[in-house]
Amino acid sequence: MNKILPFAALALLAGPAAAKTVTIAPGPDAQSRLQGALIEAQPGDVIALGAGRFELTDGLSLDVAKVTIRGAGADKTILGFKGQLGAGEGLLVTSDDVVLRDFAVEDTKGDGIKSKGANRIVYRGLRVTWTGGPKPTNGAYGVYPVASHDVLIDGVTVSGASDAGIYVGQSENIIVRNSVASGNVAGIEIENSRHADVTGNTATHNTGGILVFDLPNLPRGNGGDVRVFRNKVVDNDTPNFAPKGNIVASVRNGTGVLVMANENVQVTDNDLSGNATANVMVVSYRNAFTDAHYNPYPRRIEVAGNRHGRAGYDPQLPGADQLKAAFGGAIPPILWDGAGGPELGLLVTDKVPVLSLGLPQGAAMEAVKPAVIDLSKGAAIAPPAPVILPTGMEEAAR
Repeated sequence: MNKILPFAALALLAGPAAAKTVTIAPGPDAQSRLQGALIEAQPGDVIALGAGRFELTDGLSLDVAKVTIRGAGADKTILGFKGQLGAGEGLLVTSDDVVLRDFAVEDTKGDGIKSKGANRIVYRGLRVTWTGGPKPTNGAYGVYPVASHDVLIDGVTVSGASDAGIYVGQSENIIVRNSVASGNVAGIEIENSRHADVTGNTATHNTGGILVFDLPNLPRGNGGDVRVFRNKVVDNDTPNFAPKGNIVASVRNGTGVLVMANENVQVTDNDLSGNATANVMVVSYRNAFTDAHYNPYPRRIEVAGNRHGRAGYDPQLPGADQLKAAFGGAIPPILWDGAGGPELGLLVTDKVPVLSLGLPQGAAMEAVKPAVIDLSKGAAIAPPAPVILPTGMEEAAR
């Protein structure tokens, strides 16, 4: 016997609604119109942001998979948060297969754009900045994917972050490329993450340029298999403006590339100059910790084929004047803290001197015993495999 199906059942039989493009223009009620579009989006939809300035008073959020948020260009579509009432992110994404591209985020109270547990996410052609310049009251992170796998950050520009401009944490299978980080505390930061390629970027006028490290007592640790190659890490000279108590508040002004408590890291084919403390620093984590699974030492680190310019001319280290005097006005451009020994597998074949501070784990920084050492005799590490992203992510970034 034929039955008349209810409307809801007919809708299910018809399948999902066709993907659509929803265009949102700046102007009155931009906050509610834009957030409403993000709530009502369906998988496959494009939220197209028109050219102009969106004046927003609260953070935005997206929790729908397979959505693209696309502006008219990083200098044409601007999400402005000077009037933000809360202290959260400008945009928070908690869904998979999202593409964020071609718009700017300015002056958020918290992080610029954060994604959490969002797999296969693409950040492309974005700009995040705090227009008042470096201040400890700026948001901590510019772009901030965390707890994710398959992350692509491509052609992003970030300035003014009071922690890291471009940060990826507790994640796996990551590419950060063709981006510019300037005027942040840390330019680019790979933290507690595994399988990352950091390439073709410029990190300049930060406190520290590119940082690769592990911290204890986080949900995910034991990071490594990181390649830092073909970047320009130059003139990182901004005084540290991180809020007191933040881990990056300890980053020395004039740090180029920093590797701390990580394993299987290659720093190769980079242009390194104008970093007043050191072009490359390889160090252990020197604070007390209770994490039984944490290894504070850098292991199997290779520094090779880099081009070094001026460095070490104003090291932010205890006894800096004596150190400079001992080495003719500038310390060597590559610095190892001296904790651990040959078992760490440190290999440096750049044609510049390496300075060991001679600091065993647990020793105070004031106890430096500097000496030039040769780290060129170790065995080469097995190079980390290139990161390969899932099909479709590269296409989404074009």
